[in-house]
Amino acid sequence: MTATTGPVTLRTLRQMAADGRPFACLTCYDATTARWLARGGVHVLLVGDTAAEVVLGFERTVDAPLDVMIALTAGVKRGAPDRVVMGDMPFMSYQASPDDAVRNAGRFLVEGKADVVKIEADSSHVPLVRRMASAGIPICAHVGSRPQRAAMTAGYASAGRTASEAVRIVEDAIALERAGAVMLLLEAVPDEVTARVLELTRSPVIGIGAGSACHGQVLVVQDLLGLSEHPPKFAEPLAMMGPGVADAASRWVERVGSRKVGGIRYTMKPGEVEKFAAATEHLSPGEDADR
Repeated sequence: MTATTGPVTLRTLRQMAADGRPFACLTCYDATTARWLARGGVHVLLVGDTAAEVVLGFERTVDAPLDVMIALTAGVKRGAPDRVVMGDMPFMSYQASPDDAVRNAGRFLVEGKADVVKIEADSSHVPLVRRMASAGIPICAHVGSRPQRAAMTAGYASAGRTASEAVRIVEDAIALERAGAVMLLLEAVPDEVTARVLELTRSPVIGIGAGSACHGQVLVVQDLLGLSEHPPKFAEPLAMMGPGVADAASRWVERVGSRKVGGIRYTMKPGEVEKFAAATEHLSPGEDADR
């Protein structure tokens, strides 16, 4: 049983993880969707840099602009104020310098109203995570496959499929938690890697393509709803809204074409039609009316 009553906080997630109750996470990019996902019981809403692809139409997550991400995060929090909202720090918002990283993460908390911020990280980010944590910034460290580094591997790829790579991911997770990360996100790794991370860390672990054992699970909401053209193989749609949207759009085109738009029309108050006709009887078309 994963239902919760009342607001969901980071403390809630820690307690659910300790109790063995999985929590649900989905990406979200707007207030309306956030409201419906919260009503459905989703515990965590991740404003992912996937917005670059699914909202802005880019082909890479690295194209997500910082200011846009902060604005989207604030909108999601307004739509679901009683859920944990995680802001995803986009490419080059934390890599250039520790000062920039702390400043930009602070913007997510203050302007974006985020409860936690996520960075794609490895052991080299330990000093940065330590500094951010000391500034009071809750950090989710994203390990395993890291989409912001897709240019290094000529595309998105799984991680931890060799022993040496798997060891490095586990070591990254341990080091980042010790540095102060309050949560971990583990992406696209074999079950054996997930099991060791869970065994050797104490923070809640969110998985995406990392098996079913993680404390929480996240998917891109478009993948879940059947809106994606090519979802990853680990994402199983639970609805097929894409064809439904296309069908509704097609029917709307037909209605517009036949001037049968439906709905209830506005009417003038009793006696006002005659007054309106008399008041406009003397008017004539403008000079450009026939152009």
